[in-house]
Amino acid sequence: MKQNSVLISFFVVLISTGVLGQTRKVNQLPNFDKHLIHWGFYLGMNHRDFKVDYQQSNYPNTSIVFDNQIGFNVGLIGNLRINDYFNLRLEPGLFSNSGTIYFENTPTNMITEAEISSTYLHLPLLLKISSNRLNNTRPYLIGGFSYDHNFSSNQKNSDDNSNGEFRMKTSNFMYEIGFGVDFYFHYFKFSPSIRGQFAMTNELLYDEDPDSPYTSPIKFMGTRGVFLKVTFE
Repeated sequence: MKQNSVLISFFVVLISTGVLGQTRKVNQLPNFDKHLIHWGFYLGMNHRDFKVDYQQSNYPNTSIVFDNQIGFNVGLIGNLRINDYFNLRLEPGLFSNSGTIYFENTPTNMITEAEISSTYLHLPLLLKISSNRLNNTRPYLIGGFSYDHNFSSNQKNSDDNSNGEFRMKTSNFMYEIGFGVDFYFHYFKFSPSIRGQFAMTNELLYDEDPDSPYTSPIKFMGTRGVFLKVTFE
């Protein structure tokens, strides 16, 4: 929660500074949004953890705790203009994260931990809904669905938690929503945004033992994350 608050606070300061600084009346890039297709790239930070739902098992006191670090994301942008207010966007990129998962109250009544280092290929298809332009700023909402490919999932590894290997599925589907502001400059458009991403599918790969103390108590485990992106188009 503390790391999420840092990302959100940084985003608010960034937006406020840009909006309050809009004193000039001359519109920059007045025809930029009239192009049918344009390209760009983005950089950013992210903080991802997991939503966990439990089910009845022989280990009712087992709980899962995550300690994830702030990660980084980088990618490309392809934008297709639909009309003055709607744009369809493809934003493929790479996300990296690392952290630790803790299994508490296992049969030995000890805390077991496993390191998680993940690199994702992120393939979202998004709809961007923009407001009217005010001088050189233009707020927008954005949302859509994505496919994530986890290169670090260990799905094909025959070892599981009983051998110290925590595994997740390679392919997952997400939905994401967010908002941001376009700032128009002389040569490019700069757009900070904040996004929320949420898993639609269960990402946990269960252990071979159906009565595993690590995975049998878990009904669903899916990513939830906060992303701060800055785009250049």
